[in-house]
Amino acid sequence: MKTLLLKLITGTLLGAAALGSAAIAQNQRFDTTQLSAGMHLIQAEIAATDPQRQQGLMFREKMASNAGMVFVFDAPATQCMWMKNTLLPLSVAFIDAEGKIVNIEDMQARTLDSHCSTKAVPVRYALEMNLGWFKQKNIKPGSVIANLPPLR
Repeated sequence: MKTLLLKLITGTLLGAAALGSAAIAQNQRFDTTQLSAGMHLIQAEIAATDPQRQQGLMFREKMASNAGMVFVFDAPATQCMWMKNTLLPLSVAFIDAEGKIVNIEDMQARTLDSHCSTKAVPVRYALEMNLGWFKQKNIKPGSVIANLPPLR
């Protein structure tokens, strides 16, 4: 009986800890910036450190229509994104150092599929927006995203 009770208590505490970390992750604040894609303005949170990039948009239940997250990478390379613990379906634009979109991938919520930038062109940024945002705004590979955060 003591063993069963201990397992129940331990399981409850672990579940509470997981829910607590999800709540903390959802409430974490990122610096923001205003980007532009032609005439379209984007309010983007900035994920520039490893912990910020790992957190990304996980556990978010909603996002404003012109809001997103820009990931700033330390070095030019092929980059891949995935959607573990991400509750919103998203589209991601992979962007080179000059701000030009290399490719755009659609990503489904709560999946482990890798979505990568084109291997031939190293990227420095990725911009995640609500699923279909780029298509709705007629923003395609070759389009430029302006006002990106400075590179280190």
